Amino acid sequence: MLKVEGLCTEYPNERGEAVRAAQDVSFEVPEGQLFTLLGPSGCGKTTTLRSIAGLERPRSGEIAVGDRVVYSGSRGIFVAPNRRGFGMVFQSYAIWPHMSVFQNAAFPLEVRRTPRKEIRDKVMRVLAAVQLESLAEREATRLSGGQQQRLALARALVMEPELLLLDEPLSNLDAKLRERMRFELKRLQRELKITTVYVTHDQSEALALSHSIAVMNEGRIEQTGSPRDIYEKPRSRFVADFVGATNFIEGEMLAGGRARAAFGEIDTGAAVELHEGDRVLLSVRPEDVELSETRPDGRNVWEGRVDQKVFLGEFVDFQVKLGERILLSRQHPSLRTPIGGTIYVRLHPGKCVAFKA
Repeated sequence: MLKVEGLCTEYPNERGEAVRAAQDVSFEVPEGQLFTLLGPSGCGKTTTLRSIAGLERPRSGEIAVGDRVVYSGSRGIFVAPNRRGFGMVFQSYAIWPHMSVFQNAAFPLEVRRTPRKEIRDKVMRVLAAVQLESLAEREATRLSGGQQQRLALARALVMEPELLLLDEPLSNLDAKLRERMRFELKRLQRELKITTVYVTHDQSEALALSHSIAVMNEGRIEQTGSPRDIYEKPRSRFVADFVGATNFIEGEMLAGGRARAAFGEIDTGAAVELHEGDRVLLSVRPEDVELSETRPDGRNVWEGRVDQKVFLGEFVDFQVKLGERILLSRQHPSLRTPIGGTIYVRLHPGKCVAFKA
């Protein structure tokens, strides 16, 4: 549905030098899927989205939607943003304060001179989809933050775009509302089967919403994959560190997929490109550091000591000392080993992801 190939975008800095915002960015989004560009501020994700929208003119590369090329550096093609026909929702919802909910949603159709009967049918259909049909005549200024977000979405959807572009649309909402709106967005996207590109710096938002995620860093895509692959099988330190909490353990690769760390030898789910003698970094998520007060069977088991613990309601964060190394472990509150108490640590080999240091 959407194909971005070799996209490069530059900005001049204050000294007039070219600074690359997106560097050789390539990805494809199948029809009906939600694809997320995830990364920290300044990594190039919004620039990439704006290039797709036509609000930025890249230096090189190609962007195609279906069989229509909307930008090609080599062929000199640049379709203006108003002729691309994409739906867009940005951080500021840009709700017209002097218009009602209905008038806000109808505005794009009125600009296109759509017949009045058709406008009413289409607007009421999208307002029903975002659960605002009962507020159609309300002044837009009397809506809550979540309702304004849904109205901005309705206004983008009313044009029945082939592609929907969302730039951090939940960032202005409070934590609880943001969580609820994730479910709303996911439901809408699945029901309407609209191809969507979503930009966020919030890793939990990306994991919750996406069919596929591209993690960006310094203008480049570091890794693309499903939310589960990105979380469970990171291919670099940056991806492991940015997407959720993790323990990093330095070591040296041994034969047979084992690694030597400061506190002992570890069986790993080692990647095929690693060789004996390589300096490696192991990434182990806190929930995969298993703790028990009796010694469990199996490999990758060590005796440690509880250094610190923090009760957080639904789970307890333990800091466990193995020799001089401290590992973070996330456990059910039923584990009550006191600080200073002996505890056994088990690392599941398949959860110890190894990559070159």
